[in-house]
Amino acid sequence: MTVSEREARQVAEAAREKDWRKPSFAKELFLGRFRLDLIHPHPEPAADDVARGEEFLGRLREFVETKVDGALIEREARIPDEVVNGLKELGALGMKVGTEYGGLGLTQLYYNKALALVSSASPAVGALLSAHQSIGVPQPVKLFGTQEQKDAFLPRCARTDISAFLLTEPDVGSDPARLSTTAEPDGDTYVLDGVKLWTTNGVVADLLVVMARVPRSEGHKGGITAFVVEGGSEGITVEQRNAFMGLRGLENGVTRFHRVRVPAANRIGPEGAGLKVALTTLNTGRLSLPATCVGAGKWCLKIARQWSEARVQWGRPVARHEAVGGKLSFIAATTFALEAVLDLSSQMADEDRNDIRIEAALAKLYGSEMACLMADELVQIRGGRGYETAESLAARGERGVPAEQILRDLRINRIFEGSTEIMHLLIAREAVDAHLSVAGDLIDPDASVADKRKAALSAGSFYARWLPKLVAGPGQLPRTYAEFGSLAPHLRYAERAARKLARSTFYAMSRWQGRMETKQGFLGRIVDIGAELFAMSAACVRAEKLRREGAHGTAACQLADAFCQQSRLRIEELFGRLWSNTDDLDRKVVRGVLDGAYTWLEEGITDPSTEGPWIAEAPHGPSAKENVHRPIR
Repeated sequence: MTVSEREARQVAEAAREKDWRKPSFAKELFLGRFRLDLIHPHPEPAADDVARGEEFLGRLREFVETKVDGALIEREARIPDEVVNGLKELGALGMKVGTEYGGLGLTQLYYNKALALVSSASPAVGALLSAHQSIGVPQPVKLFGTQEQKDAFLPRCARTDISAFLLTEPDVGSDPARLSTTAEPDGDTYVLDGVKLWTTNGVVADLLVVMARVPRSEGHKGGITAFVVEGGSEGITVEQRNAFMGLRGLENGVTRFHRVRVPAANRIGPEGAGLKVALTTLNTGRLSLPATCVGAGKWCLKIARQWSEARVQWGRPVARHEAVGGKLSFIAATTFALEAVLDLSSQMADEDRNDIRIEAALAKLYGSEMACLMADELVQIRGGRGYETAESLAARGERGVPAEQILRDLRINRIFEGSTEIMHLLIAREAVDAHLSVAGDLIDPDASVADKRKAALSAGSFYARWLPKLVAGPGQLPRTYAEFGSLAPHLRYAERAARKLARSTFYAMSRWQGRMETKQGFLGRIVDIGAELFAMSAACVRAEKLRREGAHGTAACQLADAFCQQSRLRIEELFGRLWSNTDDLDRKVVRGVLDGAYTWLEEGITDPSTEGPWIAEAPHGPSAKENVHRPIR
């Protein structure tokens, strides 16, 4: 299906949630307004939510410690049925499903704590639970489903049925405008045809959320639409179980639909609302990935600490050598900050006072990037033993530490649910939303003269009020945020940096105008600065909370201080690279690469890749392959 760049952007823009009915700390941050009052004092969970959550975590811990063999799952590349059935009996499939539907009714905060715990035992099991509840059937039905759909599907998802989310196709990733799977209306049913790729949980799923295009016709608005589909429906074939560099127990496959009949009653929302359903589901669903990243950070810290005390080189434990000690400090400080970001975002989601769509996206982006760095540092600290598999280590009598596995397992998080590059663009779009709202028609080539004139007046009024506020602020006053003690200078820095970030964004829009969307390197750095500032703020707020409670307060402040010092160095580098970079030169080199100017550089090697197309064709029609769908018994 051929779609122009402009058409693709229009589809994505139409699916965006455009209204801001609630305040957002991150949105204000990108506008240069450091609204610490939106996150401080740190929001607290209700006592009954804590009691219910802690009770479940206790039962879950006992289960994963006694029943989940991560090494076995890694070795056999499959989660045993008895593990999945045990999770069902425990109620883990319904952690986020309300008690009225047979679920546990956990808060987002405790759901994420549970994912971190499970993922530390087996990232594949964590992925199964996350895909089922964060983006699978329960969340979109909970948000957009009819009462009949909730009554029909949520009890099943809470106790017995595994669900999956099917959007991606062999030639469709983050550009859903080219979606080719169709859903033809036929009386009180729709007939689905198409092929879906990378269907996490799809190999074992009982229920599917499927995105398909409904053709426009009389009585049908058409457009990309979401459906709940029974996994065992006639015409569904799981054609392959995919294998990956990490998450070897992941039940991810290729699913073909051929003349699959779906009742109209299973449509989630109206026709054409499918992308909105998907994006809204992801607003909080993305928090599941940083939850696994926090769990990984905690494990990396534990192993790095124990190993670097035991390993002696040149008469001292390696931790006492500065080259290794700096890595330990990075892992400890970053783990503290990631947990601060996750807990803060989760609690804000539970309270529903703030709009956290940007915060959740930042948490996913930042968590996935930093967790990979921490795992890489752990492998480096472990040296040769970090590169050696846990099975090999154990075979020669040493502790079987799966450091290389966690590095492989975490790598997908930079791609799952929006790659880093796509997250940069998504967050950047929200970051400049206020500017586009008042001045968008000024840079829109299709806008009329009248619209441009109107936009100029609106923009003039907005910027006359906004720009003067970016000149000075509370971050320049020496006593601001004094209640944070030694961390106050970091918050004052964050306030100043937020205004500088907003000024930089405004200058860039003034300079590049309509070409701003092509400056993806610049936009990525803008977003990365915002992510660092959000993490700094969360770390300080969490440390202050722990100090007030008397629980590890001194240690927490030390970790927050270390993280903020490290973060500030990264921020200053990013600010410098906004205007001093190789972006223009890189574009020239890219043109040379694509034009074949450097093919001589590829000489002297052999390519072990197999023959075949870069992207396999997936024409509609009946399957010619064996169905490898594997229901859990």
